[in-house]
Amino acid sequence: MLSAARTTFAASRIRVGPTIARRTVVTLKDIKYTTTATATGQGRNGEVKSSDEKPFSLRLTMPKAMGGNGDGQNPEQLFAMGYASCFLGALQMMASKTGKVDAAKNAIIHTSVHLGKPAEMEGFALAVDIKVEGVEDEELIKAGHEACPYSRALEHGIVVNVSKA
Repeated sequence: MLSAARTTFAASRIRVGPTIARRTVVTLKDIKYTTTATATGQGRNGEVKSSDEKPFSLRLTMPKAMGGNGDGQNPEQLFAMGYASCFLGALQMMASKTGKVDAAKNAIIHTSVHLGKPAEMEGFALAVDIKVEGVEDEELIKAGHEACPYSRALEHGIVVNVSKA
């Protein structure tokens, strides 16, 4: 699995209006941590389990807004929580690197993850809103966004390998 994550791909091409733009893909050269999760059941009405140093599991249910009973967690909640935590860590790291630790000491990150139908294709897609509370330094917020792995993944793309087990 590690070798798959290290695979480097050339810049991909995406169509932007009548022209084709180049998009780079973030690749890894030095893996620091790997986590593994497994989903079973009926997708959004199933279970997810991690198998790390401190494993945990959650029962998933479809949110009420999508016709479910809302009696459990859903993938968008998990994504919003992970993104908020990661962004906060990246913001604090950049505050430390730039000598602005005090500017981020009261930071609170609010994320909203929206699931809906995209205009451009079939299926579903996500949109994310991030609000940074307790930080007035816009350059620091921008640096945190640029350093956050979740932000990089969404903005620049990442290598995703899908295969049969």
